[in-house]
Amino acid sequence: MLADERRDRLLELVRLRGFAALPDLAGELQVSESTIRRDLDFLEEAGSAKRTHGGVFYTGPSPKLSHFDQRQAAHWERKREIASAAARLIEDNDTLLLDGGSTTYELARLLVGRPLQVVTNSLPVANLFTRSDRSDLVMIGGYVHSRTGVSVGPYANQMLAELTARRAVLSVAGITERGYFNSNLLLVETERAMMRAADEVIVVTDSSKFDRTSLAHLCDLHEIDVLVADREIPDAWRKRLEGSGVRVLVAMTSEEN
Repeated sequence: MLADERRDRLLELVRLRGFAALPDLAGELQVSESTIRRDLDFLEEAGSAKRTHGGVFYTGPSPKLSHFDQRQAAHWERKREIASAAARLIEDNDTLLLDGGSTTYELARLLVGRPLQVVTNSLPVANLFTRSDRSDLVMIGGYVHSRTGVSVGPYANQMLAELTARRAVLSVAGITERGYFNSNLLLVETERAMMRAADEVIVVTDSSKFDRTSLAHLCDLHEIDVLVADREIPDAWRKRLEGSGVRVLVAMTSEEN
């Protein structure tokens, strides 16, 4: 069996089971456990699985969420770097609000296994934490957007109004001098509810989002506390944000870490 074919079969087994033990996978694929470990290293780097003691669990999004898959693939390396930098801002035992953005999803993957209280409106993000016994998970209900697996609308907003969190981490679709934007009117309302519920608001975004607008205005530049971006953030934008009172954290590349 070719390596690519074996990895595809391995990923499908893990996806169907949610969690699988290494000896079971080795037996079914009729290869050594060391081969399975190497294949799992490959899948973990791709963001599809995460190894834990004695086995591996699936961390990829639902196959039905094709729009989420497409967004996840765009600027993937940048998103990984940004997520790594943002993860260092999160403290153990934090109560954390996470929206359904693709960069936020990368952050969530890095946080699985840490002692946290996680509140999210994202089915893909929630799916990650259901397999961790160290995190408490609260899923925000409401209307589920079929392409992204994100709950939005008045029920979601009402639930968020009754919660308090240490930090909220949000993704955005665009940033201009007018502020931050996203592509869905209902999503923006839910993200505003997250901002109101949090002591600290963190935006994670890659540099392609600067000087771009989108359908719905989320908030002004100064209304967030921290922005995490990759090294391609324009100097002018970094100065503008810092002048607005926003702490700017620039992610290092994998070679610098």
